[in-house]
This record gives sequence, C-alpha cells and structure tokens, in this order.
Amino acid sequence: MKSAPDYSRGVDAERALKFAVQHMREDRVQIVEGIIEPVSPTWDDERAARLVRRQIEARVAELGCVEGSGNLDLPGSSNWYVPDIAVVPEELARGGGALLPDQTLLIVEVTSETDAETDRVVKRRRYAEYRAPLYLLVDRMEGSVTLFSEPGRLGYTCVDGPHPFGAVLRLPDPFAVDIDTTGLSPR
Repeated sequence: MKSAPDYSRGVDAERALKFAVQHMREDRVQIVEGIIEPVSPTWDDERAARLVRRQIEARVAELGCVEGSGNLDLPGSSNWYVPDIAVVPEELARGGGALLPDQTLLIVEVTSETDAETDRVVKRRRYAEYRAPLYLLVDRMEGSVTLFSEPGRLGYTCVDGPHPFGAVLRLPDPFAVDIDTTGLSPR
C-alpha cells in the first residue's frame, strides 16, 4: 500500500506563510505570532493616524522619507506586520516589497478594541527585537501616547510616557517635532 506523500520535508513554513499572505485577494492581512489577522482599521483609528501624519508630514518630506502603512517583514519569525504608519527613506519605498523594522525611522500603531494588547505587548517587543528606532503607541483604549526608543534584544530601553491625550509629545531627532495629542481622543 502506498503512503501519502510527506509535504513537510523541504518546505519553509515561514516563507510559505508570508508568500500566502502577500498573495491574498481579500483586504490586507498581517501575521502576528503565526496567526493571520485582517487589517481593518476603524474610522477612529484612521482619524487618529491621520492626525499624527499631518503633524509629521513636513518633516518627513524634509528628511527625504515617505510615511505609509506598507508591509514590514520580521525574518526568522512568523510575523508580517502592517503598521498604521511607518516612516521610511524614499529610496527604500520604491522596491514594492516588504521592509524590515530597522529600515524605518518611526513606526506608529493606533490601538483598537481588537488589537490593543497586540500593539502594547507583542508588537512593542518585536519592534525592539528587530531594531525599529522609534515606536509610537497611540493607545485609544487608555487615552494615552507612549514613545519607545533605544531598541534592544530585550525591549526598548527608553520610554517616554504614557502621556494622556491632550499632552504634547516631542519626537526626538531626526524628527525634532512636537506631536499635539489633543485631537486623538475619539470623544
């Protein structure tokens, strides 16, 4: 009797999963710790991200960068993120493929009811591990913003916040921009 073929040999599961996610015909999706999740921000999430974008866009242009929500690959892990905002050098944004967190200048995540813990814990840890220099967490559930910087293998070593919505948060160099968080509250 012939046995079923063993397809597990020679298959790179991480590569196969990431290939599948990139070729889905549905809305955008990300992979968080091996779980495929749809990326479907609410209007409140979009509004909060837009308010941050507007405050950094002039400086982003001066730096020769672009801001958007392109794909970020975390090689060697089962993670493929779609941040609310990532600021990357313009020349890196031209290739059409995913970038690595350490190729960003800033990553912004806006929490929602369905992904708050992922943004607060998992993504914060992974962005530090993959050396994203600045991670701004806009926590709509807590009504606060926190800036994480100086990434290391065990996490970010510098934390500025949490600051309540309404505070002004200074983004460090290369941005040197104040973020007014007054309009971030959904109420």
